Amino acid sequence: MIHTLLFFLLAIALLVTVHEYGHFITARKLGIKVEKFSIGFGPALYSWRGRDGEVEYVIAAIPLGGYVKMLGENPAEQGEEAKLELSPAERARAFDAQPVWKRAAVAVAGPMFNFLFAIVIYMVIGWLGQQVLPAQIGVVQPHSVAQHAGLMVGDRVVQVDGRAIHSWHGLELLLKEKVGAATTFTVQRGGTEQSFKLFLPQGKQDALLINVANQVVGIGLAVQVMIDGVLPGKPAAMAGLRQGDQVLAVGGLPVRDLHTLVDAIHRAGTNPVQLALLRAGKRVEVSVNPSLGTDGVARIGVRLMLQSEAKPERYRMGFMAGVGYGFQQTWDVTVLTWQVFTKMVSAVISPDNLGGPIAIAQMAGKSATLGLVPFLAFLALISVNLGVLNLLPIPVLDGGQLLYLIAEKLRGRALPVVVLEKVQMVGVVLIGALMLFAFYNDIARWLRG
Repeated sequence: MIHTLLFFLLAIALLVTVHEYGHFITARKLGIKVEKFSIGFGPALYSWRGRDGEVEYVIAAIPLGGYVKMLGENPAEQGEEAKLELSPAERARAFDAQPVWKRAAVAVAGPMFNFLFAIVIYMVIGWLGQQVLPAQIGVVQPHSVAQHAGLMVGDRVVQVDGRAIHSWHGLELLLKEKVGAATTFTVQRGGTEQSFKLFLPQGKQDALLINVANQVVGIGLAVQVMIDGVLPGKPAAMAGLRQGDQVLAVGGLPVRDLHTLVDAIHRAGTNPVQLALLRAGKRVEVSVNPSLGTDGVARIGVRLMLQSEAKPERYRMGFMAGVGYGFQQTWDVTVLTWQVFTKMVSAVISPDNLGGPIAIAQMAGKSATLGLVPFLAFLALISVNLGVLNLLPIPVLDGGQLLYLIAEKLRGRALPVVVLEKVQMVGVVLIGALMLFAFYNDIARWLRG
């Protein structure tokens, strides 16, 4: 828990600093007076002033955000009485006295710094190199799209529609974009390259929620499905399953990928499921009666772990390739984040997938445990998410500020202070409700195990 908390705080501090520094440095460069730069909210733990004595820098007690306080930024400071209290020199440097383009630049700078931070991180990841699982097919499902197209076990996917594939993860991400369309796989087979045309049919579930390689194409890595944990009082525990067991077969079907096992349990409902296990070098047969959760889905109460039969490879990029990877990966993650958000709003994807502070903390701890590169990848992912979130047209967010400025430009004058104050309150309520819902999701997932 301490490990998770420390890396969560480190991640939040870095990401908030990057975002707020974007606002801060842009405002300063444009001549706007900055009064406070705070990392965190609430009581100040430590504060100091810069060399010019103008800006107060603060480390605050609640590390879940931060802010840059500029003169004339808040609606309460934009009334005529407040303006009269300022000297002409100060008034000239007030935020609300600036032309629209300057205020828009300050508003957009925070999210842009998040995107730039992600670009740099992905570049560094490319240069450092990653441990990746090769895109080598270990399973071809019978009667699948892959089998009909002629793909075989042992083929290594090197291109999809001309885009190079260096890992199984990269293959899956690209395939999510190809669902509902024809695509061409180029594979290495027996020392030569061969191309195969496939059509990836659109299923009932959105491509973002499924394993496209497995559930649409019908291919998978050859893996060993291991029992990583058994929940007390659940069907698996009552049937005698143990941590460390390898699942060899379910209902007589060999298990070489996760979905074979999971799908068989889901289809079984509350009917008995026959499992063949490898335990301490011996084959063991057990029968498990799944139970239905509150969502009506059959489960047996285990945590699963996959061990790939393929050996990980280190994939490292050259300088220019790493630069390109930084921009391309940031763009891809940005598009994916936006797609997930819009599909949540339209109920294509359940809002239950939304994560809050607990989920982020768990991701921080797990990624840090795996090493520097996974932790950097986590930072880049969350940085992109922050950038997209802050550009949403919601009051109190940067996107809301841009919306005010667009309205001001169209009207030819600023919005009334009373309107700004009311809209800000609406924004606070919306963001507060969103945070509470995300926190509720975190707690619900934790209780479900």
